[in-house]
Amino acid sequence: MLKTYKLFVGGKFPRSESGRVYEVTDSKGNWLANPPLASRKDARDAVVAARKAVGGWSGATAYNRGQILYRIAEMLEGRREQFIGEVAAGEGLSRAKAAGRVDAAVDRWVWYAGWADKIAQVAGGANPVAGPFFNLSSPEPTGVVAVLAPRRCSFLGLVSVLAPVIVTGNTAVLVPSEERPLPALSLSEVLATSDLPGGVVNVLSGRASELGTPLAAHQDVNAIDLAGAGPELARDLEIAAADNLKRVVRPAPDREPDWRGDPGTARMLPFLETKTVWHPVGS
Repeated sequence: MLKTYKLFVGGKFPRSESGRVYEVTDSKGNWLANPPLASRKDARDAVVAARKAVGGWSGATAYNRGQILYRIAEMLEGRREQFIGEVAAGEGLSRAKAAGRVDAAVDRWVWYAGWADKIAQVAGGANPVAGPFFNLSSPEPTGVVAVLAPRRCSFLGLVSVLAPVIVTGNTAVLVPSEERPLPALSLSEVLATSDLPGGVVNVLSGRASELGTPLAAHQDVNAIDLAGAGPELARDLEIAAADNLKRVVRPAPDREPDWRGDPGTARMLPFLETKTVWHPVGS
């Protein structure tokens, strides 16, 4: 019996509100699956779920978030063969090369998990002031982040844009690669059986051109990562995002980057806001 893929919203697996599906093929044009084709209504529902989850996830200790992400990495490792098959079929790679991409993705998830209780030391600090005061700056999550995942690098690229959003305490509405969504849909199955609270990650398979507009214009979305948007779509979505002053991470200007490189902290810092507190010395 063929597997039925569904969306992942609020920790549950609903069918698309429209009832639509679309065909996904491998690199040679052979049929692989019919994932759901999410609609604008699905996008709005995902934002509601993500907003509801912000308080609990951002309020969790950094150590707790890190431990949850470490456990997810272990679960990804347990499904290694499944992800290798999906990456090999979708990206037209040999199993050996696909295995390298999957192992790199799991390692990257672990790498980001380790930053959960360390990024505050990089993004925050004590500020010198004139007067008997302590002046401390600390990073806080920005809220709900819409993420258009890379179109070509279906698993390593996906992890490279999703993990930095949630490790810093934000919640995500993720639109995976339209042509290669299966690793993202399988990831949602892992997340559903992990300790990650429902709504922290919501996965909408479908067309970035259809889902990107309502997400970019949504007043309850605080930031958007356009990694998987082409130049024209990225321009249109950036204009839509300006209506409520969303933070926007632009895509690479020329072509999709090599996601195997050192990620650094560049994808975590845009989704943090700085809170500065003054406190009298000796009180």
